[in-house]
Amino acid sequence: MDKKVLYNKDEHGIATVALNRPEAANALSLQMLYDLHEVLYDIQFDPTVRCVVLTATGEKNFCAGADLKERQEMEPTEVRKTVSLIRNTINDIEALPQPVICAINGNALGGGLELALACDIRLAAKGSKLGLTETSLAIIPGGGGTQRLPRLIGKGRAKEMIFTAKKIDAAEAESIGLVEYVISQDELLKKANELATQIGANGPVAVKQAKLAINKGNETDLSTGLAIEQSAYEITIPTKDRIEGLQAFKEKRSPQYKGE
Repeated sequence: MDKKVLYNKDEHGIATVALNRPEAANALSLQMLYDLHEVLYDIQFDPTVRCVVLTATGEKNFCAGADLKERQEMEPTEVRKTVSLIRNTINDIEALPQPVICAINGNALGGGLELALACDIRLAAKGSKLGLTETSLAIIPGGGGTQRLPRLIGKGRAKEMIFTAKKIDAAEAESIGLVEYVISQDELLKKANELATQIGANGPVAVKQAKLAINKGNETDLSTGLAIEQSAYEITIPTKDRIEGLQAFKEKRSPQYKGE
């Protein structure tokens, strides 16, 4: 059976994960979810991975969300189990210690947009359509969309998108802060890899702790957030990388960080 998720790691520690069902709009079938879970599990515990790029094969769709043809054949209990699997897989993306860049190479709808929302930085190809369209099917976003979207773009905008089930283009997505960059299709992965390389050149422990401090601190009050930041900073102090950074600065050379 062909892998529904492709995985590659280069010599710089940049891991590329690609959804691989272009013939089905890269919809989230059970097999794709199992394959994605396996890849994410490997990345989580791989100390050599510095940054992750999440994308998909094809040029029309990043991910159309749940596989509705597969869903039609399911009993209610199976539906609950599948939605839980989607939710947990998306949560696993957000929980990765490494930064995750989402290169949205086409339409990202429903669970497809929810995948992107769980990433740290989003780039979208020109011409892409994005939306949480679940209410048009008499359900609601079940993979974190009702929680992550308003935290990202504000409650009013998020409510409008979810209540109307409308699709917005990449330019509007950039204007409301849903994506950071809109790039031509042929330059999308190049830009994602440039960002990943810039991130990967920095201290891995520091980058992971910065992600943790931002994500955890953003969900609480300022005083607690500052305490989280202090705790995260403390973890970087005894590292070999911190000493290497100081030494490289003194010697006017590029640091060689090892994640230690």
